[in-house]
Amino acid sequence: MGVFDSGIGGITVLKALRARLPHEDLVYLGDTARLPYGTKSAETVTAYATQATRYLMRHDIKMAVIACNTAASVALEPLAAALAPLPVVGVVGPGAEAGVKASKSGRIGVLATEATVRGGAYVRAIHALDPAAVVTQAPCGLFVTLAEEGWVKGDVAEAAARRYLAPLFKGRNAPDTLVLGCTHFPVLARVIGKVAGKNVKLVDSAATTARFVERELAAKGMAAKRRGKGKTRFMATDSPERFARVGGIFFGEEIRAKDVELVDIRPD
Repeated sequence: MGVFDSGIGGITVLKALRARLPHEDLVYLGDTARLPYGTKSAETVTAYATQATRYLMRHDIKMAVIACNTAASVALEPLAAALAPLPVVGVVGPGAEAGVKASKSGRIGVLATEATVRGGAYVRAIHALDPAAVVTQAPCGLFVTLAEEGWVKGDVAEAAARRYLAPLFKGRNAPDTLVLGCTHFPVLARVIGKVAGKNVKLVDSAATTARFVERELAAKGMAAKRRGKGKTRFMATDSPERFARVGGIFFGEEIRAKDVELVDIRPD
């Protein structure tokens, strides 16, 4: 399977897929030369995501997983149409579904990048499942930087979490569930949970996407038949050394720079 992200955060999805589907071969592509996607226009994000997924198709993938919330929020439908009949899965739908199931009050908060919030994909996906849901969103761009620098705990991370979450919890519509709508954010889950409080449930879009992919593979009869451990391959469009160093934070184990292939996905 091919897994695509604008950079490194999507490795949280890769990690969840690796844990849930240990027999599958996984190819991860991070477009590190052109990140972040969260501040770019929908047209630019769609063009970049299309180039990346078409590059993954050269590696004989059976499914494309869009592990970038920004790309999934603005480009999933165009990608699915452009890559058909290849199945394309995004992180927004599974995350929204899990958020609706987790919430008892119907009040759901979404933490995401500026572009994801602006596009409103999570709001639409949640309302498609529960039209009465009250959805509040918070753009949390600094979380991306903190995650990539490894500042996932301590005073700085906690101060950022308090600043971002405070507006969500004012008034009567305070959420009982928070959807982590960016694949960088699961590594900050502990500090986000601390600030939000023990009565607020956190939904990890990486874990929910892995469960969704497992169901889709089974339903389509596409799951790996072998028993052995699948291979994991890493590709990046810039700086394999930084990809390996930061990626290890998200993957939970060392990634060696020599195992990260530098690729150029731009059209000829």
